[in-house]
Amino acid sequence: MAPVNKYTKIAVLLHWLIALLIMFNIILGLGSGYVPDADVRPMIDLHKSFGITILALAFVRFFWRFSHTPPPLPADYPAWEHRLAHLAHVLLYVLIFAMPLTGWIHDSAWNAAASHPMMLFWMIPWFRLGFITSLDPATKDMVHTLFGRIHTYLSYALYGVLALHILGALKHQFYDKHPELQRMWR
Repeated sequence: MAPVNKYTKIAVLLHWLIALLIMFNIILGLGSGYVPDADVRPMIDLHKSFGITILALAFVRFFWRFSHTPPPLPADYPAWEHRLAHLAHVLLYVLIFAMPLTGWIHDSAWNAAASHPMMLFWMIPWFRLGFITSLDPATKDMVHTLFGRIHTYLSYALYGVLALHILGALKHQFYDKHPELQRMWR
C-alpha cells in the first residue's frame, strides 16, 4: 500500500478544532429556540463567543493553508471529484469567514447592544463594530434584520456544504477504500 499523504499536525488540529466549534455553534444556534427564556441569552452569548473564536482560528488556518501546501488528492480520483472537492473547500472557507462576520454585524446592530456588553466566554470584553453601532436607529434596525437573515441563509448553505464534505470523505474511505480519513488524522 502506498504511503498516505497527510496534512500537517497544525492543519489537522485547526481542522478538527474548527469543526468541533462549528458543531457546538450549530447546536447552540438551533437549540436556543427550544430552551426556557432564562437560558436563551447565555446560549446566544456562548454562540457569539464560539463564533468569534472560529473567526480567529479561520484566519490562522487560512494563513497556515497558504504557507503550507496541502497534500494532493490521490491521482486516481476522477477529475470531477477533484473539482468538486476544491469547490467544497473554497465554499467552506468562505462560509467559515462569512458566518461569524455576518453574525458580528447582526449583533453590532442589535438595538439592545449598548445595555448588553459583549463578553467572550463571560470573561473577555469584546467590541462591537463601531461603524455599525453608530448608525441611526432605523438604519441599524434594517442592518440587524438584513444580516440576521443573511446569517441564517448562510447557515443553511453551511449545513449543505458540510454534509457534502463529510459524505465525500466517507465515500472515499468506505466505498472507494482510499485512506481518506487518515489524511486528516494523526
